[in-house]
Amino acid sequence: METRKIVLPAAAAFGTAAAIVPRLPVFGRNPDRAKRKSYQKRTQYFDGNRFVYPKEWITQEPEENRIVSKHQTHPAQPLPAAKANFSGSDQEVLLTWFGHSSYMLQLKGKTILVDPVFSKRCSPFQWAGPKRFTVPTIRIRDISHIDIVLLTHDHHDHLDPLTLKALEPRTDRFIVPLGVECHLKRWGIPSRKITRMAWWEHTDTAEFMISCLPAYHFSGRRFIDRDRTLWCAWMLKTDDKQYYLSGDGGFGKHYQLIREKYGPVDFAVMECGMYNQKWHDIHMYPEESVKAAKILGAKFAMPIHWGSFVISNHPWDDPPERFVRAANEAGICSLTPLLCETMNLSKPAQYQKRWWRNYK
Repeated sequence: METRKIVLPAAAAFGTAAAIVPRLPVFGRNPDRAKRKSYQKRTQYFDGNRFVYPKEWITQEPEENRIVSKHQTHPAQPLPAAKANFSGSDQEVLLTWFGHSSYMLQLKGKTILVDPVFSKRCSPFQWAGPKRFTVPTIRIRDISHIDIVLLTHDHHDHLDPLTLKALEPRTDRFIVPLGVECHLKRWGIPSRKITRMAWWEHTDTAEFMISCLPAYHFSGRRFIDRDRTLWCAWMLKTDDKQYYLSGDGGFGKHYQLIREKYGPVDFAVMECGMYNQKWHDIHMYPEESVKAAKILGAKFAMPIHWGSFVISNHPWDDPPERFVRAANEAGICSLTPLLCETMNLSKPAQYQKRWWRNYK
């Protein structure tokens, strides 16, 4: 009887928590019925309830995860972080990587933030979850004005409400894949600032065109909302250059389709971390990231999705090491800046130091 008195209240408390927690604001909001109907009319990659990656685009073959590093998942000591320098002329193209998949691109006089996450943890709660092991030297207050925030999907390591709410007063425009606008609206970001896009759609600025491109991934901020919002990569096209900005995703036919539609890219930012055998369909191994960059025709490529958080079980420095080896074999120039180091993309030779080899 005593055991029953303990178990019943505990079960009731657990059930209450299970019902309340997923509704907390940090998890955002899923599209309602009216929005889902509009998505179905707008894109063939939505079945009325969930977004889908076409089966005919799946081209993966079994591959071995060839780990080369002997280090742990976390570095043994703090990693170096440079001091960013955002000053430059409108003719220069600057890129500053903040770690993982967060970076700033300064292009044609515009400042673009991609998947900004400045919180201590990439988690719904700042008291639990993957903790940042490299702290950026840049804080949100150091960025005076943002023209565009680009978001690739709604996973916690790419979409952080604390960061976005802090950025909103100094940001002109948020460009997101379909459905992600619902999260932003719940967090108080005005609808007038949000542009939502489907795969193969584009929006123009005075300086460049922004295209929303397919990726082989998934979405969801809770266990019960998988694929209710879209995920994507982005292409920025100026009058003479193309910049491919990868989201997360596995290898697939979409890379060849992008190349056929847009032609070769000049520079590619490629996701290449947080992989393992079980997730091979949604996160490429570094060699596959290089293969994708090669298909895209990239002359220069930069590996991201590493260097800040531990979400998988591979050594912390395995992604960049394998990426640069594969890039050398493929004839692609790989750029590997320090965290928070501002690169001038017209001077690629300055950013090829393999600095992680000095750390364990």
